[in-house]
Parts: sequence; structure tokens; C-alpha cells
Amino acid sequence: MESGPAGNAAIPAAVPESYSHVLAELESLDPLLAALRLDSARLKCTCITVSRKWLVLGTSGGGLNLIQKDGWKQRLFLTHKEGAISRVACCLHDEDYVAVATSQGLVVVWELNQERRGKPERIYVSSEHKGRKVTALCWDTAALRVFVGDHVGKVSAIKINTSKQGKAAATFVMFPVQIITTVDSRVVQLDYLDGRLLISSLTRTYLCDTEREKFWKIGNKERDGEFGACFFPAGKNTGNQQPLIYCARPGSRMWEVNFDGEVQSTHQFKQLLSSPPLPVVTLRTDPHYATSICSAQSLSFPKLLYLTEHYVLTWTERGIYIFIPQSVQVLLWSEVKDIQDIAVHKNELFCLHTNGKVARFSLLLVDRCVERLMRRGFWTLAARVCCLFQNSVISCRARKNLPLEKLEHLKSQLDASAQQDLISHLEELILKLEPLDSASSSRRSSISSHESFSVLDSGIYRVISRRGSQSDDDSCSLHSQTFSEDERLKEFHAHQEDEQVELDNASHASVTIEADRSDTFLPFSIPLSFRSPSPLVSLQAVKESVSSFVRKTTEKIGTLHVSPDSRGKQEAKDDEQQQEVSVNLVASPQEERESELQNHQLPEEDHLRDLKAATAKAIAKLQDPLCLLEPQCMKRVLQEWLVFLEEKFGSKEHFASSVQKSKAVRAEEQREVLEENLQGNPNGGDLVGKEPGCVEEDCTENKDETCENQTIHESSTDSKGLLDGYFQVSPPCDLEPDVHKDLVELTTLCFELRVFSCGNGDAEDGSDQSLPPAALWTFACRFIQSYFFLLDLKRLKQCIITMYASCPNVWETYITGLKELTCHSPMTLAMENEDMLKILKQLHDLGPWDDSPLLLVHAQRLYEKFGEMALRPLVKFYPSIVPSDIKQLCRNNPAHFLAYLDSLLKSVPEDTRSSLLRSLLQPESVRLDWLCLAVSHDAPQRANTVDAEGNPRPRSHLFTWGYSQLILLLIKLPADFVMKEKMADVCKSHGFWPGYLFLCLELDRRIEAFTNIAHLDDLSLLNEEDGSIPETTEEWKFLLHLAQNHSSALHNDGPQNGDAVNNSGSPSWPNCITVENVALLLSKAIGPNRALPLLQECGLMQELSERFTSVCEILKIAEKRQRALIQSMLDKCDRFLWSQQA
Repeated sequence: MESGPAGNAAIPAAVPESYSHVLAELESLDPLLAALRLDSARLKCTCITVSRKWLVLGTSGGGLNLIQKDGWKQRLFLTHKEGAISRVACCLHDEDYVAVATSQGLVVVWELNQERRGKPERIYVSSEHKGRKVTALCWDTAALRVFVGDHVGKVSAIKINTSKQGKAAATFVMFPVQIITTVDSRVVQLDYLDGRLLISSLTRTYLCDTEREKFWKIGNKERDGEFGACFFPAGKNTGNQQPLIYCARPGSRMWEVNFDGEVQSTHQFKQLLSSPPLPVVTLRTDPHYATSICSAQSLSFPKLLYLTEHYVLTWTERGIYIFIPQSVQVLLWSEVKDIQDIAVHKNELFCLHTNGKVARFSLLLVDRCVERLMRRGFWTLAARVCCLFQNSVISCRARKNLPLEKLEHLKSQLDASAQQDLISHLEELILKLEPLDSASSSRRSSISSHESFSVLDSGIYRVISRRGSQSDDDSCSLHSQTFSEDERLKEFHAHQEDEQVELDNASHASVTIEADRSDTFLPFSIPLSFRSPSPLVSLQAVKESVSSFVRKTTEKIGTLHVSPDSRGKQEAKDDEQQQEVSVNLVASPQEERESELQNHQLPEEDHLRDLKAATAKAIAKLQDPLCLLEPQCMKRVLQEWLVFLEEKFGSKEHFASSVQKSKAVRAEEQREVLEENLQGNPNGGDLVGKEPGCVEEDCTENKDETCENQTIHESSTDSKGLLDGYFQVSPPCDLEPDVHKDLVELTTLCFELRVFSCGNGDAEDGSDQSLPPAALWTFACRFIQSYFFLLDLKRLKQCIITMYASCPNVWETYITGLKELTCHSPMTLAMENEDMLKILKQLHDLGPWDDSPLLLVHAQRLYEKFGEMALRPLVKFYPSIVPSDIKQLCRNNPAHFLAYLDSLLKSVPEDTRSSLLRSLLQPESVRLDWLCLAVSHDAPQRANTVDAEGNPRPRSHLFTWGYSQLILLLIKLPADFVMKEKMADVCKSHGFWPGYLFLCLELDRRIEAFTNIAHLDDLSLLNEEDGSIPETTEEWKFLLHLAQNHSSALHNDGPQNGDAVNNSGSPSWPNCITVENVALLLSKAIGPNRALPLLQECGLMQELSERFTSVCEILKIAEKRQRALIQSMLDKCDRFLWSQQA
């Protein structure tokens, strides 16, 4: 018997022939939701996604249901304790991977292991967006990479290492989260195609080339609200050779954008949407079509989804809209209320409603829809659809699937008595049909169902993006800061070809816009957080260019590492001449002035002609990709250039005196060593007749360690002498800005690559790998002194921190140079006379400092004058001053660094401290160093926390640790297994038992955790919140035996910790570990009826007092009353519901 709408309803008006498709809900998913228990008010569906194999539903309880679409069988259920599921995405090219975002901001990536028939496992958990709302998830279309966007505009990428490549690789190789960018507002939608990421925010749409690390803004006009954007792949049926991009605009409009981010045209759908909505074919209600014309709809499309081969789908609170954007047509729009989200796969639409219900629609041709309804036996509904869409059924294309025989069979299945009106309408339709080869059918077949709408006839205009006269609404320039000239020429020719295809008379427009575009290559405002600051990586982006653009290319190389925000800040901070010089140390972009320099060259520059020529030659060589990929080749180029630099600016007298001093000290110390050897060797007669050279050989052969220490001592002594020398903080002559910029770039590159000499001096080639580290440190100090005015101070500081962390002399040289640079500034004079608060106020008023090195030297002077009390107020200057800077300032007093770090973390809200600390742990190895510092300062004596056997002393976890919050933050941050084990060892060796217990539970070393809890003798450590309560019968038995074997003498020597421990030596301590206390905890956890048999099995009933028996009886009574109360409430609810139904 057929189920469906009633058959005696009146037949509505026919739908126009232009509509050939329909949305059909051929089956209800309500039984599926009921089976999953997702139809209640307590638990409902919160997000949805779909793939070829899976329908995935996230729930408000943290569960993830994966239902196999073939047969609608639930195959997997994944649980998350991190909160409700807010977003979910399936990897379409490998359906064994699912990414999930929780309400706490964590992103979990699951590997389902379906091919190996294993259990699903978490392979990555990212807390990069913790505390924020994840608003978009998107998978890479080729690699195992997930893109994540949140409500503050942060976009990150998670690269997954699959276990299919090997279990060991998946366990120990965890790729760090890559921060793509942070846009100006909430991320609305993410989409990815062919190496490009599309980011749609509340204000605009951005295009990111993830391979070439470039960004484009799409269009010039902003918007305000939720507007989506999606890629439109190239295909044989789409008519376009390259993928397109469609971006939603206010007022029912869309931008059509090419794959380079340029707006091609604006499509207006406002008037087209004035047509009445198309009915949805569903078993719930009869389909109806209203012929009255509606008012034009001015809508905002919150998301755009690519559907099948040439459609774009979107929705609003009113309904679903499907467009054919390339021909500016509306395929259909239907009223579907209260849509929260839609997931699509091919022609299937899965709609999630705001009440948690899920509906499945199929986009079908009308004849296909009728055919499926007939196949399922829904004859009445099939007949109604035929009559409603009779204009489409009559067409030749529909008749191939619905011949006269099928329609006659459909009519015969209807009830002649109850459905007479429907039968008569169907007979009229059959009479209208003609033979398939008739002229009228041929004439109808020549008219496509999509060709009835003409853009010009409907009044809809198509705005073509003519490059010479683009409007603000449609124009878009491709901004890039790493394009080379040959790329621009290729782009010019490509755009010319595109214009010739699009416009017949636009060749002159292409030339005009290309001339304009050459002047509009401005730096994009979004920070490229994943662009590496390394000079080697930056120079790799530069290729060999045309000789006529050499000057422009050299200017670009100089600005690759320079922040445009730092231009001219020092002029406003210090009025002295030395401060004005420091402004020039950071090169700023200048306009081309080749012709001006040729006509107005200054006389003072004649002696720099060779240096400038060598500089241009070196930059040209460094642009060669073969040289860029070979560090030794780069060093040779820099050594050749360094010859000319030393001739003009090298301090030959200073170098000569330093070398002579070094040689004199070395000879003196060699003589002292020789005398010591002669005195200490009873058979030293063999050494008397040897020459000094022979003695050196013996030293090398027999006393390598002594010689090495001697070399280090020589170099350190030499470098200490250099610290008192002269610093070249200002240029000895006037330099043109472009010349100074090139010199700064090459000089800084020399320091980063350890090229400290031209290689033809007295063995001073710092790049020689055979030199000991101490010698390299000496050359680095000497280089900083001689060319301080030609070094980029920001890059210099970063290089010293990363490459010379073990040599304090290099840092001291850098700080000494900064002091020399600012010795006459007003701030330096204020340091001598003012108190600390006034100095800090002046520093704050001179801000913002960004990351200026001058702030660092002022902080150094403050610390030298006021000590530790000056460090805590410096937290207000973060991130201009970061913990790595403070670590260098107070490297001789690690406790001072801990005080600063603790103050910095406490200066931010508690919920953001973990994310701040994680951002500071760069590199990750410093986590262990900071942990060792924190547990060894302001901590109790180890003898008070650890006994002679290495076990915890009773209740020693109650001691006060000065940096306990910092320690807990460090150990609770995500880390790999090896790092967690190392941190556990550190906590155990120092007796920080709260952290050790936490790590034992996290590492699944539960037996070890219970053993230590028994030694600590505190029952309160067993609680459900920390997960330390026993979970299995075996764990309860183990804990009971620990309590039984626990010596009563252990309660008599617990430590005193002020008021923290009361009655520590008395057996009356209420939370001590005893058999009775553990048995009571067992009864409360699993109930007295289950606890008593377990205690009898362990043979512990004789150790229990009457108090235990009384408590168990009370628990039984409470449990019985609670069950009775619940049953009474259920009965009342049942009676109330039945009364309402009646």
C-alpha cells in the first residue's frame, strides 16, 4: 500500500518549462536519528559533513557518528571529552581520515583504520585554537593537511603524518602547527583547490598560494556580514580552462574571479529571484506551486558550495538557492526553513536544521525524479509531479526516460474512484505528447531548458572587468612582494591572451592596465607568518632578472627582512645624533633614482666606486639559483666582496693590534705550559732538546684536551680584550640610502653565514669549519665591532640568540655596541638621575617600540642598575621584549629570569596563559630547560620530599613551590611521548609530586601513580576530576593491597609544612591511606552491593570496623531512596504526557 500525500487534493498550477530540476526528499532520516538517539532535547546533532562513503554527524555530547551511506548502517562512534563537536570535515581523497573541532577549540584528527580493520585512533590533537571557536575546517585536496579558521580570524594548517607510512614514523614524527595568517575578522568559510587556499571573512575574501607563499585580496570593496566563497573547478562541462572563484556580495550578487584573484565580472541575481519558489518533492506534503510573482530578493549568501559540474549552491534562513553562475541563471530556489548548515556530495544535499534534525535532498531532473518515485511505488506523488512539471515532461529529453508506456502504466496504478481529478490531468498530459520524431518535438528539443532565460531580456546586466577602466567594486590587483621581472612579463602576456578571448577591442586596455600594475606591486597588509626570516630562504625567492632592472631587484633584496613598521621610529624617540644614525641602520624602501644619481653624483662617493661595483656584482651572483642552493658558493662570493669592504671601512690598525696581542698572549702561554711540563715530568730530559715546534706537536698528540682548553682560553681572553675596543657605530662617510641598504644586506648576510674575513689574512676566515668554536666567537665579536654601523640590528640579535647561545661574549659585544650607539641619548642620561618608575614611564611614552633593539639596551641598563626588581615591570613591553631577551640579560641569575617569566604569565588572563606559554617555547627544547629552572628555585629541600629510596615522603605534595603554576603549565602543554617522559623524570627527581602524578596518568602509568599516592598517604589525591580514581577491578585490588601493606609507622613521620599539614604525625589524619578509607571510597564509587564481594575476595573484611558497616548501610538506604525518587518522577512525567495527549 502506498504511503504519501492524499490523492484527492486539487492539482496546482503547472511549473514553467524553464525549470528542469527539482529537489526531492525521497526518504526520511528521522528513523536514523532516532536510532542514534539524536532526536531528544538533551542530545542533538550540531554539525554535519558527507563524503562518498560516510555521513558524519557531530553531537552536543562530544560524540561523532560515522554512518555508512550504503544501507545507513552505523559503523563507528568516536567520543571526545573536550566538549561538543562544533565542526567536522572528511578527507575526500582518503576517507580514512576525519578532522573534528570541539567547543573548546581543540582540533582532533582521527585515522579510522578501515582498510586494516583496526580501531580508530587519534593521530593529532592541535590546541592552537584552544579557547576560541573554530568556524571552518577544510582538507587539502592532495596532501594530508587540514586548514583551520576561528572566530578571531586566525588560520592554521595541520600536516598529518599517516601511520600507513610506518608505525614508528606516525608515533615519533609530529609536524608542528603552521600558522597561515590572521585575517581582520571571523573566518566564515575556507576552500582549497590546486595549491590555493580561499579564506572568506566578515569583511573580504583572500586568496593564498600555499606553495609560493603569496596572498591576494579579492576586490577592493569590503563588506560587512557572513558572505561565503568557493572554488569552481575547471571541467569539460564548465567551459572554462582554469578554475574560477565565486564570492558572495551584498544584494544577491556574486563576483566571478579568475584563479589569479582578479574580479572578472559581477553577477546580479536579485531580479531573477523574484520568481516564486519551486516546491520540494517530499513524502510529507503535497507539492504546490504559486504562480504569483514575488518581490525581488536582496539576500546575503552565508556560504557558497560547488555542486556537481556547473552549479553553485547557497542558502538563507528562507530557503535553498542553486545557481548556474556562468550563464547568470537560477536553476531553482525552494523554501526550506531554519537551515543551520548544508553538506553536499555530487547531487546529494544533507541539511542540518537549527533544531538538530537532518534532511537528505537530491537534485534531480524532473523525469529522473518521477522515475525514482515510480520505482519505489509512490504512484500518487509521481503523478502529481508529472502534472506539476508537465511542461518539462513534454520535452523530448524527458520523454526518453518517460515514454508513453510508463505514463500509461502510472495512470493504471492510480485509484479511479478516489483520484479522478489526478487521472484526468494525467490523461490530458498524455494527449499532449507527440511521437518522438515529429517536427514539434524536434523543434522543442532544439530549445534547451537552460536557454529560456536571456540575460538581456531579463534586464540583468553582466559587468565585464575591463582592465583599463575597472570600477572600485570589481577591480582587483594581484599584490605580491616576491615577483621577479620575468614573472611579470609572463603575466603580462597571459593577460593579453585572456583579454583577446574575452573582448574584441581590449588589446589597448591590456597594455594600459599592465603599465598601471607595474606600479601597484605593494606589500600585502596581512602578515605572512609562515614566511621564513632566513636570508637563504628569502634569497631563493629571487631569480636572475633582466639587466635593466638590477637596481629595483637589489632594493627588493634589502627589504626582504625589514619590517615596514620600524621606519623612522628612532627619530621620534631620541634627539641625539647617534640615535638619528640608528634609523639608517634599518633600510627603508626608496624610489628608483638611477638617472638622478648619474646626473647628480656627489664628489665624496668617488672613492666608493669599487665597493659599489663589487656590491652590484655580488648581489647579481647571489641571485643565481645554483649559488643560492650551495652555501659554500655563497660564502666565496661574500669573501670576494668582503675584500672591498675591508679596504674602505675595515679598521686595519685595530685588527693588527688585536692579532699581535693574540699572538703575544699565545706565545706567553705556550712558554708557561712548556715550563710546567718540564717541571712536572721527571723524565723531561727528552723535551729539553726539542724546539718549540716539536713541543707543540707533542702537545697535540698527547694532550689534546689541554690544547683545546688552551685555545678556548686564548680566544676568550682575546674577545674580552676586544670588548674594550672601539665600535664603529656610524659610517665614516656619507652613504646614499640605496648604497647603504645594499651594504647592510650583504654585511648582515656575512655574519649569518659566518664569513668574517676575506680569507687572505692571518688565518681569520671565520667560515673555516676546522676552527674551534671559541675562535669563531672571537671573529664574530671583532666583526660586530668593525661593522656595527652596517649590520641589521634585529637580524643580528636573532642570529646571536640562535647561533651563539653558548658564547656570552658575542652577546656582550652586541650590547656594548648598542650602549655605544645610545650613550648620549636622553634616556641614557635619565638612567643616571631618575628613579625606576620615572624611567619606565618615559620608556612607555616613547612607544610603541615594536621589536626595536634600542629598547633592549635600555632594559639592560635598567637591570644593571636596579637588579631583579626592574625585570617584572618589563612585562608591559611584551612582545617588544621577549623571554629569550631576558634570558640573555640575566644569564648569570636564572632565578631572575624565572621571576620575569612568572610575572609575564600572570599578567594575562588565566585562560590564555597556556597559549601564551606555548608561543614562547621556541624552540621546543627550551621547555625542559625552563622546567629544570622552575623546580630547582624557590623549592623545598629534596630531603623533605624524597626519602632515601627515592619514594615520596608522606604528604610532601603539600609543600609550597614558588613556581608551581609555571611548572603545571609547562607539563600540561601538549608534547610528544619522549618529552613527557623527560618531564616526569625531572619532577620525580626534584620531588614535585603533583606534576609527577599528572604525567603518570597522562602516560598511562597508573600503577606507578597509585603506588606514589600510597606513599604520599593522602586519599584526596584519588578523585574523578584528575582521573586518578581506579577504573577496573584489578586497580581497586592493587590499591587495597597497597593500603594493607602500608606501614602504620609511615603516619608518624610526615613532614611539617606550616599550617598546610594538620596532625601530620597522628593516625587520626582523616585522609590517610588505610584499608577502611579505601574500602569506603570503593563503596561510594561502585556501590556497597558490589564492593562487599570484592572486599571478601581480597580477604579484608576482618580489617574493617563497625563504622564501615554503618556507612554501607546508609549508602544502601540512600541508593534505595534515590531509585524510588527517580521512579516516582518518571511515573509523574508519564502521567502528565498521557494527559496532554488525551
